[in-house]
Amino acid sequence: MKKMIFPKSLKKGDKIAVISPAGSVDASQLEKGIEMIKSRGFEPILGEHLYTKFSNGYNYAGTEKERIKDINWALNDIEVKAVWASRGGYGCQHLIQHLKLKNFTENPKWYIGYSDNTVIQSYLLKKGFASIHGQTIKTSSFGVTEESYDLIFDILKGKKPKYSLESHQFNKEGNIEGELVGGNLALVYALLGTKYSFDFKDKVLFIEDIGENFYALDRMIMTLELAGVFNKIKGLIVGGMTNMGDEKENKSYEESFDEFAYKLISERISKYKFPVVFAFPNGHIKDNRPLLIGGNVKMKVGTKVKVEF
Repeated sequence: MKKMIFPKSLKKGDKIAVISPAGSVDASQLEKGIEMIKSRGFEPILGEHLYTKFSNGYNYAGTEKERIKDINWALNDIEVKAVWASRGGYGCQHLIQHLKLKNFTENPKWYIGYSDNTVIQSYLLKKGFASIHGQTIKTSSFGVTEESYDLIFDILKGKKPKYSLESHQFNKEGNIEGELVGGNLALVYALLGTKYSFDFKDKVLFIEDIGENFYALDRMIMTLELAGVFNKIKGLIVGGMTNMGDEKENKSYEESFDEFAYKLISERISKYKFPVVFAFPNGHIKDNRPLLIGGNVKMKVGTKVKVEF
């Protein structure tokens, strides 16, 4: 088994590249996040096309060539010590066939993001590199908890996360450890059957999502089952499920942890024996605690829950 590679810790003055690999952003949406990077003693370096806008059925942060140029610069520039996505949205799938890792392989760095960035993190994991599934820069302007960012900076400084949670009614008890894979469920689902999909065998799977109809959520979980994913994994962590279903009909629409979404998932996986943690604080939610994709995670699920790397 190939040993997972974890990037070196950052030190004061190190440069962090900020890029937009998917959806477009306005400068005003990143001001707070960029200032936060500076306030922690790091130097934000902005991608050439960070604020570019290109409309082609979706508002992308530049053409495919422009976004490919920015991500390959950020990953391979030896002066850059971490890469932080401005946001997700859609568009990372355009990039993965064109990623170059020559200098990155020699000088690995943390890639930070979530949502559509699950695609990039899956690619890096296939190459043996861990990444941080955590808040993007844009969400700093949306009232996200400061701790969501504090914990990312802790990881950048070399501290691995440890979490203690209250139990949830749909949890399934057990103690396991294994490599963490996954991210946004829609992207885990979208990569199935491609060479860029996660390897699920003996792994702990993490999933989260936003804005899906309940039938679409069920379809994605059903597809994971049909693909044999639940026969392969050792454990499951379910994060935020928010803005699910019809806003007019779903009383829990604004909640971080939609109970009906959890009920659907719980019913689908009821026949499997692996331990499950529901309501983990990571995803498209205000309190988004970072996880290490590719990290060895220990899960203890009982009357209390512990998740630590």
